[in-house]
Amino acid sequence: MPVEIGFLVFPKVQQLDLTGPYEVFASLKGTEIRFVWKSLDPVVSSTGLLLAPNTSFAACPPLDVFCVPGGVGINALLEDTETLAFVRRQAASARYVTSVCTGALVLGAAGLLRGRKATTHWNARDLLHFFGAIPGRGRIVRDGNLITAGGVTAGIDFALALVAELAGRSEAETIQLSLEYAPAPPFQAGTPEIASERVVAAARVRGAASRREREAILARIAQKER
Repeated sequence: MPVEIGFLVFPKVQQLDLTGPYEVFASLKGTEIRFVWKSLDPVVSSTGLLLAPNTSFAACPPLDVFCVPGGVGINALLEDTETLAFVRRQAASARYVTSVCTGALVLGAAGLLRGRKATTHWNARDLLHFFGAIPGRGRIVRDGNLITAGGVTAGIDFALALVAELAGRSEAETIQLSLEYAPAPPFQAGTPEIASERVVAAARVRGAASRREREAILARIAQKER
């Protein structure tokens, strides 16, 4: 029986949140990988890449690994009852419930983070409190069968770590070598702790519109729950 791995794919998804771990899992023999959305109509990522779902919500079988990537498109999902119901349904039976970047907020909106340790992109980590989560700072944070990865590129780390659990460290290291995944960034600016104040400020400005929209959505959700 293949290991069923499913990624939620949606309009304005951050494509590397999805394609990074996808490339790792697709390199593992014996996996069936599904891009799951409401329909099989193509969706456009946040940077314009066209992605083709291959499984609908209605046709999706129970998944062994369920992953929610992030991106500006998650804002709409936070109040999308159909998507949140699908997330809850898959999470109820999945061996591993996972997310990359701000995909963790979708898990939170589905009620899956309360009282559990989780992480997300550095510019959204404080929002995890809204969902009753315990924010962590690691590239990978695990709490039982819940595995959340930090921003964007951390999805590759998470996928390699999970491959090691599914098929052994040797297989994970072989995939890492095949992909030549040996990060050596040209600049020390990958986290707010090591980036300059000027760069952090510029990154916050770049993400400000989505952040404001997200905060307004969370305020609206809180109002409804009162």
